[in-house]
Amino acid sequence: MTTSVETANSDNNNPGPLSLGTAAARNLATTTKTVPQMQGITSRWLLRLLPWVQVPGGAYRVNRRLSHTLGDGRVEFVSTGAEVRVIPAELGELPLLRGFDDTATLEALASRFTQREFQPGEVIVAAGQPADQVVLIAHGKINHMTEGEYGDPAVLGVLADGGYFGDRAVAAAEEQAWGFTARALTACTVLTLPRHAFQELLGSSEALRAHVTAAQEEAGLPQNEYGESAIDVAAGHSGEPALPGVFADYELSPREYELSVAQTVLRVHTRVADLYNDPMNQVEQQLRLTIEALRERQEHEMVNNRAFGLLHNADLKQRIHTRSGPPTPDDLDDLLATVWKDPGFLLAHPRAIAAIGREFNSRGIYPDSVDVNGHSLPAWRGIPMYPCNKIPVTDSGTTSILLMRTGEESQGVVGLHRTGIPDEYRPSLSVRFMGISEQAIISYLVSAYYSAAVLVPDALGILENVEIGH
Repeated sequence: MTTSVETANSDNNNPGPLSLGTAAARNLATTTKTVPQMQGITSRWLLRLLPWVQVPGGAYRVNRRLSHTLGDGRVEFVSTGAEVRVIPAELGELPLLRGFDDTATLEALASRFTQREFQPGEVIVAAGQPADQVVLIAHGKINHMTEGEYGDPAVLGVLADGGYFGDRAVAAAEEQAWGFTARALTACTVLTLPRHAFQELLGSSEALRAHVTAAQEEAGLPQNEYGESAIDVAAGHSGEPALPGVFADYELSPREYELSVAQTVLRVHTRVADLYNDPMNQVEQQLRLTIEALRERQEHEMVNNRAFGLLHNADLKQRIHTRSGPPTPDDLDDLLATVWKDPGFLLAHPRAIAAIGREFNSRGIYPDSVDVNGHSLPAWRGIPMYPCNKIPVTDSGTTSILLMRTGEESQGVVGLHRTGIPDEYRPSLSVRFMGISEQAIISYLVSAYYSAAVLVPDALGILENVEIGH
């Protein structure tokens, strides 16, 4: 009897479910659904900020004035263990040797370079000493310095991997003196070619002697600061003096940018398209996500493509290095000086923008902010900084920061596209029906056409080797 009473009391304390559970009720309820979400969608500021130029013929020709500037490239090296050698063909990047293709002579020159190591703070060449060598920077950073107006040291610039100096001095008829001091900022590996070794080879090679003479004559032509042939203008005169006669010559082989393409084939089974379209159209959602992926790839190509991407098409004279590694206010000011004519915006990886904030805050400096269509963005000197995750960050934690001027009227950077193409779904993007396969799969060809062009070199500047890990 006692056991029966206890069991009854237990049942009364745990009577079981008194109403329908939520798990079962959800079977009869209508679920509110979102459209498919995609983590890879970014703000794509570059595509939104660039002015887009219509290219009806699929190619865009950039006509410029004829320039006499020679050899503004960077030299590349090969290494075996600790030994570094210059690639002979890369010597053609030196201003004096641009276009020289005598393989035997270039190999003879390359074999005469000597490797040297410098520690931070060591002087590589000193102002006033004889300019008796060509210096190629294989690795490290070097400060170019001179004495300022009042005796204080003044920094002229920073050279790093692939940089060089002294090539014209060793070819001069008379020995010259260095007009600056080159001091190692970091541990540096450099290759040097003595003046006497160059002069010895110059005397034994008729081809080299003729090329150097022609290069020196062209360098002596009247030029403006951009290397273009000078246009003489008379001003401030009185009376009737003879006025100078001039003309502006053009490049004979201007660069042409052909539209690039990003394509993919979207496949949707007819059963999915027929039966599962309520409340959302499956084909439309598949197409939306595909287009988002294409646009992301488009921005990536416009930054990184070796043929037309901005990182690879900036003039090498417009590429500068940080003074110490992390992005400082001085570095951003130097970058602004490369695109000083109406700079539009800065483009940087989000981690680079965070590094800028850290470096500025450590100095008690706080970047301005600007409002862009409801977005509060950091700015420096009134120039907004836009995030772009397509700018690569290396394994060692370095990246680049871009500054550009945009628009055809400003001789800036422009985006290129072609509207009005067949089966156009969005500007310069087409969705073309390709048919239904024997497996009942519908196929659509999705294509986006685009490119980018830098109209004049000083429209784009890049701060390279920015360390963001400090």
